[in-house]
Amino acid sequence: MKLQQAITGTVAALACATAAHAQTAGTFYLSTGWFHFSPQSSSDPLKVISIGGTPVNQPVAGTGASVDNSDTIGISAGYFITDHLAAELEGGVPPKFNLNGAGSFTPYGKLGSARLWSPALLVKWHFMKPDDKFRPYVGIGVTRVWFSDAQITNNAFQSGVLHGGPTSVSTDRSWSPVFNAGFNYAFNKHWFAGVSVSYIPVSVTADLTTSNVGPFGLTAHTQAKIKLNPIVTFAKIGYAF
Repeated sequence: MKLQQAITGTVAALACATAAHAQTAGTFYLSTGWFHFSPQSSSDPLKVISIGGTPVNQPVAGTGASVDNSDTIGISAGYFITDHLAAELEGGVPPKFNLNGAGSFTPYGKLGSARLWSPALLVKWHFMKPDDKFRPYVGIGVTRVWFSDAQITNNAFQSGVLHGGPTSVSTDRSWSPVFNAGFNYAFNKHWFAGVSVSYIPVSVTADLTTSNVGPFGLTAHTQAKIKLNPIVTFAKIGYAF
């Protein structure tokens, strides 16, 4: 009788373990899905820093730029430190953004493009019980933001505004906080899906160097500061182990 009770108890324990959803302390998980970047962009006026090495430091009134939305593939890896607290690293394929003219630059349309890198480290607090299928969470973290492949592609803008060409572009790098909220839904012990929304308050300064300016072929240095402040949506499916 005792042997039968022991076997029954063991089977029940295994059944519970199998049914449990893997959102408990010590669980690793991986996920992938769709990132949608929606910049809430604005910019300071274009500023002429120097021409031919002579300082100018003069903003061009009424000018500006904006950044388009973009989509890319996202990936994340995380670990449940406790039943409620998890650390997660998020990244993805760098999305390509179009830089568009604003203000008096609006008629030029697309001015150029660049790819955004913004890997983020997040700490997330999960609500509800670890064996609940639906678990909302809030998170906070930090990201390192920089651009690659930045270029001005609009010849009319280069010749009409920058008064020369070609133009090379470099951008600064910055750290920024990340504010995050979302939820996961566990289908079984291993598989889950989720959606999160993040807000990243960040700006970038682009330095433009234009050659062949004016009749003497001088080099001009101009600068544009753009506030990106993107809202980032991440729809994902994941596996826990």
